[in-house]
Amino acid sequence: MVFNIPGGEFLTGSLDVISQSLTIPVLVILLVIVIITIITLGGIIAEYTSRKKVSVGTIRDLIYDINDSKSVDDLKNVINNAKIPKSQKRVLIELASSERLGNDSRDALARKLFEFEEEKTLATLKKTDIITRIGPTLGLMGTLIPMGPGLAALGAGDINTLATSLTVAFNTTIVGIGSGALCYFIGKIRSGWYDSYLSDLDALIDAVLDFMNI
Repeated sequence: MVFNIPGGEFLTGSLDVISQSLTIPVLVILLVIVIITIITLGGIIAEYTSRKKVSVGTIRDLIYDINDSKSVDDLKNVINNAKIPKSQKRVLIELASSERLGNDSRDALARKLFEFEEEKTLATLKKTDIITRIGPTLGLMGTLIPMGPGLAALGAGDINTLATSLTVAFNTTIVGIGSGALCYFIGKIRSGWYDSYLSDLDALIDAVLDFMNI
């Protein structure tokens, strides 16, 4: 066994010090994760109440209206009066205002504007994805780290220390797994919203480009 190997006690002692020194950082990070999760939950509730739901029929009718526009000014009026999110209107208006660009340059601008919107959605989803992955991991670390002193206390008959260690272990497990599960749920909901948003924007960009490139 490692204890019979020269230097084995030093190695195990070093590992014990390292693992126990991680206790406070793990607890602090878990606390930060809980705060971020609560803020994120409030954010998705606010986003749901203010979110403009756009049906397939609305996008279909808007594409026809864009195609039937008589001029660029008429096109801009159609976009401004459309029942779509303001962020989509900004992109479409910018494309409608690119009259002096050539077709290739306008297509490049459209790709860049779409990629920017896509990056914004990915940045929002990344926050919940990180918590989904590291929350349970930190919860497991918070479970295992106190178990060492707890088992040592059990061997020495110190029930109070064992009880404290078990309490910390269970609390960190609940917090880590709970935060990860909630952020996973939030991420899935937002992913569906943003996929629909980007799909609508892509279709409308194509319609505007088709009109502008005539």
